Amino acid sequence: MEDAHESDATTDRIQQLLSESGITRNRALIARMVRSALELGEERADRLDLKIASAALSEMHDAFRLFRPFHDVPKVTIFGSARTHRDDPVYLQARDVAHALAADGWMVVTGAGPGIMQAAAEGAGPRMSLGVSIRLPFEEKANAIVADEDQVVSMKYFFTRKLMLMKESHGFICMPGGFGTLDEMFELLTLQQTGKAEPVPIVLLDTGSGFWGGLRRFVEEYLVPTGVVSPDDFDRVLVTDSVDAAVAEITGFWHNYRSLRWVGDLLVLRLRHEPTDADMRELNRQFGDMCAEGRIERIDALPEERSDGDDVDAPRIALHLRQHAVGDLYKLIQAVNHLPSAR
Repeated sequence: MEDAHESDATTDRIQQLLSESGITRNRALIARMVRSALELGEERADRLDLKIASAALSEMHDAFRLFRPFHDVPKVTIFGSARTHRDDPVYLQARDVAHALAADGWMVVTGAGPGIMQAAAEGAGPRMSLGVSIRLPFEEKANAIVADEDQVVSMKYFFTRKLMLMKESHGFICMPGGFGTLDEMFELLTLQQTGKAEPVPIVLLDTGSGFWGGLRRFVEEYLVPTGVVSPDDFDRVLVTDSVDAAVAEITGFWHNYRSLRWVGDLLVLRLRHEPTDADMRELNRQFGDMCAEGRIERIDALPEERSDGDDVDAPRIALHLRQHAVGDLYKLIQAVNHLPSAR
């Protein structure tokens, strides 16, 4: 490994390279990525390890570039089987729910393949569809809806694809599917259960076949009794056979709630409407036990938020969230959406 003098010299050369490239924003983060790449070389990483790291960074770069022009457009990701036929009622349902959300201004993100992915892209239409496809030796190329509009990015690895299918969306609809769909659905639930992702609406939609009802029974009869999940972990998921209910769940979640941010140990929720004194009393009555200390309070934008220009004009409430109360956060957001001041 290099000594301190060599490390300082490398740091200087990296900074010089950034300057020559005209990079002025987020230099520390970019320098860290360059440094990590150099360290992989210094440590003589295996060629396969280097290929994985290189491809992952390249794929994420391509995906970030695809999504960047649509940063301010709300997005919903629709998961489902690539094997669903066009005459299957689930295919028609996926098309209908995508069409309804697109008509309400939502872009629809899919895995860009056939089956449910094709149905959702058809329902949303080319302008309102984005695709993140996977290169497989036995599966078709990206469907024509997204490919013709050049609104698709191709991935080699499932983990980078799954990241991009989840990172940009503000809501998720899971249609019936196989191992891949179930993998995506359980990833969503894990991220929510552990607090590794911000709360979002998740809908499990089928035609009344009992597909997702079977999952609910499995959770209630096997997972909860053995203690491997909490009794309310599945409460944040809507299981329905109604397109209208699915759309209402996705859009309604953002009726008053806008975003959240941690500032130290203080959780800040940004809203669309200023809560009244009566609203605050009711929130504290229902959710005061979520606070590790103090109460849920109205606050102004904090200095950290102002320095980042982070939604500073939005009304906000804040609380010191009690450890292990992350699961209740979804319920608090739902209550915020139904406050009298938000009607």
